[in-house]
Amino acid sequence: MSIPVVDFSSCSLDVDDISPVDLSKLCAELKHAFTQVGFVFLANTGITQDEVEAVMDSSMRFFRQPEHLKQPFRRNTFPNCVVHGWLPLGSERVDKEKPEDLKEAFNLTSLNPDIKWSSLEGFRESQTTFYYRCKELSLRILRVIAHSLDVDPQVFLSAHCQLDTDGNLTTLRSLYYPPVNGRLAKEGQLRCGEHSDYGSMTLLFQNSQGLQVCRRSGEFTLVPCVPGAVLVNIADMMQRWTSDRFVSAVHKVVLPTADDSSARQSLVFFLMPDDDAMITCVDGSNKYPPIRAGDYYTERLAHIYVNTNS
Repeated sequence: MSIPVVDFSSCSLDVDDISPVDLSKLCAELKHAFTQVGFVFLANTGITQDEVEAVMDSSMRFFRQPEHLKQPFRRNTFPNCVVHGWLPLGSERVDKEKPEDLKEAFNLTSLNPDIKWSSLEGFRESQTTFYYRCKELSLRILRVIAHSLDVDPQVFLSAHCQLDTDGNLTTLRSLYYPPVNGRLAKEGQLRCGEHSDYGSMTLLFQNSQGLQVCRRSGEFTLVPCVPGAVLVNIADMMQRWTSDRFVSAVHKVVLPTADDSSARQSLVFFLMPDDDAMITCVDGSNKYPPIRAGDYYTERLAHIYVNTNS
């Protein structure tokens, strides 16, 4: 299994319209990728490497602060959105059969103007600006995949109309994986355990390798870094929405090799349907019963936190 690389320039953030010929080509390429692999690299999206590095730089300045300066922004601190905020190292265990994950994170889930932010120069601006860039790119991808399934794009778009409000849990997550000595890690411990994503789809920007994706054979394969490209994957609610035509593949972030003492960073945009959106099979089948997106997400999220303070 190799992850396809698709040129998205005809539908990038830099263009206002797409020709029928280009749309047809994109539809065929994304449909193939999402039915066969569940992942695709999109090149020439309009989001530049400079933009990605600027957000990673601001995130790293936040992570490098002493813990007492990050503590006021901890997850579960914000009553309007308990998902929003900082998670210390070891807060999550996405594979409940394994030890806690070796990662630190900051979730930008709420853009409520009254929410409390770190005073680090440029942190709020870089995070929020990048959120909106990812939002617009995600909506463009949703339109293409709707056409690829011969579905009215409004079926997907209307279920994401509360993006950037507290009625939608879409999250821009900044992740920091510190250097780790594999010999000192717990048995079975990973930087991020085996899991599939929960929502509609995910955009990933990474600065080094470490991500592995499960093939249909059950074997994991290392995902390369493609400079300037966005890695996009289908998530569980979209697989459900499409009656399993699109594949939500299991993936993980493994420990570095024994001679690798480097850290790893990534930015992940988890696109979620609105909390009150009803997810019903778009092909009209009853393969899955309708479910409220917020209920599905809450149920999945409840199992990954190591303790109630996270």
